[in-house]
Amino acid sequence: MTMTDHRPVVTGFYHEDTNSIAYVAADPATGRCAIIDPVLDFDRARRGTHTTFADRMVAFVREQGLTVEWILDTHPHADHFSAAPYLKQVFGAPIAIGEHVVTVQRIWKEIYNLSDFPADGSQWDRLFKDGERFRIGELEAEVIFSPGHTAASITCVVGDAAFVHDTLFMPDSGTARADFPGGDARALYRSIRRILELPPETRLFTGHDYQPGGREPIWESTVAEQREHNIHLRGGVTEDAFVRAREERDRTLSLPGLLLDALQVNIRGGRLPEPEANGVSYLKIPLNCFRETGCAAIRAPKG
Repeated sequence: MTMTDHRPVVTGFYHEDTNSIAYVAADPATGRCAIIDPVLDFDRARRGTHTTFADRMVAFVREQGLTVEWILDTHPHADHFSAAPYLKQVFGAPIAIGEHVVTVQRIWKEIYNLSDFPADGSQWDRLFKDGERFRIGELEAEVIFSPGHTAASITCVVGDAAFVHDTLFMPDSGTARADFPGGDARALYRSIRRILELPPETRLFTGHDYQPGGREPIWESTVAEQREHNIHLRGGVTEDAFVRAREERDRTLSLPGLLLDALQVNIRGGRLPEPEANGVSYLKIPLNCFRETGCAAIRAPKG
């Protein structure tokens, strides 16, 4: 079988509020699919969640007559809430993430001072190891551990498609930041090189598009296009040069607006904190843990 014999039908859904893209990757032979990096809406003014965006994906799956086999997160997101638990409730499919999510859980458990929080990955139905394979219908999928943006990031390769989320952006946007707690610019460079070793015709689907120059949002490229045109990689940039440039740029970036809200939810697999006696869930926000800009300002956990 050639790569084109294992070509999923990929549909992207752009979430305008967070510039995120979620995906449905479907096997055309069986109608079975995976939902990848779904977003739960968050009304910042009212501090409330809703499912408008996720319901678009639900409607699409039902209109297409698809069967959801997996709901996948590539990492615990810092700029939006995951809708994985909601979609599991709707479709009954298992939710999964990479096994190194426990590293991210341990980091943020200490930042939030969540003494009773089980940082063991038990919030997901499956924790994928590097190189682990699974199936979506008749399509074979493989997990590539892709740390750098976070300590838990994975790339999901499904047939000729790779879902890279916060690792590579579109070529005119470059690469993802690596200054979150547990992030590492050197690890990011090595993860990118591993992704770019995939066949040149491999389709790459990114998790964000910030529309440089005001262009319309786009989210699909190829390995060949990234090798030749990515603004942070072209010209055969060395690892040391990449790390210097990436760290210099990261020092200029502000914290994501939802970082402290989103990670508290996403280390729980996308579930809100348990309601208190009055039936209301509360977020716990650490104070005075930041400089003016930059995620490196977060106090590193001890030990």
